[in-house]
Amino acid sequence: MQKGRDFIKAIRRSFFTLHSNTSISQMDQSTRYRYSPTLKWNPMVEEYFIKTYGADHFSRISTALTRPSCYSCIRVNTLKSTSDAVIEKLLEIFKERGMHDVAVQESSTTWEPDNCCSGPHAIHYGDDEGKPLKEVIVSRKCAEAVLRGAQVYVPGVLACSAHVERGDAVAVSVAVEQYGPDGGWGVAMTRGTVLQGSQEDPYYFERDGFYIGQATAMMSRAGMFRVTEGVAVDMKERVYRLPSFYDLLEGEIFLQNLPSIITAHALDPQAGERILDMCAAPGGKTTAIASLMKDKGEVVAVDRSHNKVLGIQKLAAEMGLSCITTYKLDALKSVCNGAESDSLPNTSSAEDARTPDLLSTGIDGFDAKLLFEKNFNDLQLKDGQYPSKAELRKRIRQLKNGPGRNHTAGGRVEKSKGFSPNSFDRVLLDAPCSALGLRPRLFAGEDTIDSLRSNAKYQRRMFDQAVQLVRPGGVIVYSTCTINPGENEALVRYALDKYEFLSLASQHPKIGGPGLTGSCQLSDGFVEEWLRPGEENLVQRFDPSSDLDTIGFFIAKFSVGPKNI
Repeated sequence: MQKGRDFIKAIRRSFFTLHSNTSISQMDQSTRYRYSPTLKWNPMVEEYFIKTYGADHFSRISTALTRPSCYSCIRVNTLKSTSDAVIEKLLEIFKERGMHDVAVQESSTTWEPDNCCSGPHAIHYGDDEGKPLKEVIVSRKCAEAVLRGAQVYVPGVLACSAHVERGDAVAVSVAVEQYGPDGGWGVAMTRGTVLQGSQEDPYYFERDGFYIGQATAMMSRAGMFRVTEGVAVDMKERVYRLPSFYDLLEGEIFLQNLPSIITAHALDPQAGERILDMCAAPGGKTTAIASLMKDKGEVVAVDRSHNKVLGIQKLAAEMGLSCITTYKLDALKSVCNGAESDSLPNTSSAEDARTPDLLSTGIDGFDAKLLFEKNFNDLQLKDGQYPSKAELRKRIRQLKNGPGRNHTAGGRVEKSKGFSPNSFDRVLLDAPCSALGLRPRLFAGEDTIDSLRSNAKYQRRMFDQAVQLVRPGGVIVYSTCTINPGENEALVRYALDKYEFLSLASQHPKIGGPGLTGSCQLSDGFVEEWLRPGEENLVQRFDPSSDLDTIGFFIAKFSVGPKNI
């Protein structure tokens, strides 16, 4: 841990943390209107994690996942600004917004995440006045964004009390998926439901402990379900008071989790090298790598989504980085052994250009599923019949990909046919994963043992591609944002057992904790092998329940020896 703090001093001009000075307010557990959620898991997954961590430790992890980190970590684009300049600008912005309890600090000797919590705060909803509260129920995804500092946008609203008018004070609660009789998870609440403030309301008891703050209605109840965009309610009192950085100091700062910043430093990119980021979207680690290289060399960033590649291009342009080359490419097809290679990119046609994917743009509080539900109602035919499944699939595609070429925002992306073996000095594989370390998280029931195993198989195939692409003497960094050892330590075990020329390398900075050693036998008899004694301190595991107060994350760094052994 001391080495980690020393590193933070050394890179004080690279990033800093932002947090609230407000002390923790203990919630009144005897009342209904509080924030004290319980995370629901698939029973077999929960059994697996209890075997992995122990019941007490896993309980602490589950609780931590339901809450946001109590500080925001910001990476400064040192090619455009300095930490001192950014701090001065942010303080002025927050002063203008009346946010006097927010402190901005460089990550030097003052970095103490365990002393900078900003919630949960007790909120008075007026429930002692003898009349039912006016309430707004939002979707779970919307609530998770609100807990990170976002507002409540129209598509995130599920239900509302009757007679809510613009300017009314409303309590904001969350509808979380419930296990249904069909064996699946879902919210059995129709968008537009009228809340009566009684125990007969849908999910009255389930919302106990899921109140995230008090807000002011920005439109009437009718308006919330008539329009398709805009802020529905303005959050005035939040259980967690984290400022929003949406569209703030564009190009000068990038809001990024601490472990993600550490990942770029662990890769240790050098100026003049050729580096591959295999699953680069949304581009945070890509631009961090380019900045560490002083924009000298080449960072090849690939993603299989056209719109996500456009997003990487936009971010690189905002940050003034010219060494980043982007391609549309499936990471499972990264290696090209034929005559055609990355030197012959194939430019995509205009048909590939689309407006941003509504499911992946990260717009605060946006829930594309809810927008689809509204459009489902709009698609009712004149004779009262609902549309066919084909028509519904068409509408889903429109929501995911945008309205098509005639309404495209523009932008061209080059397709790659893959890269030659041994053509990169370093490779970063920030693999697609179960994301069970991301927080705040209010639901985890959709993940099963089979889906976790499927993720692990997919990651191994990607890693096999990375091994072929890195040159002897090079480096591979593998990372995930999950607490699942099957996607973390088990991948390391697979890599070291299969490739004799790979070895775990020490990481700098070393801030995360050790990895898991040993193995775990699952209920079906399958034995999952993890690290061996002596290897645990060569990886970094970030525990969301630790004093570091980060997301759940994992980093492994491999040195590549001669491949002919």
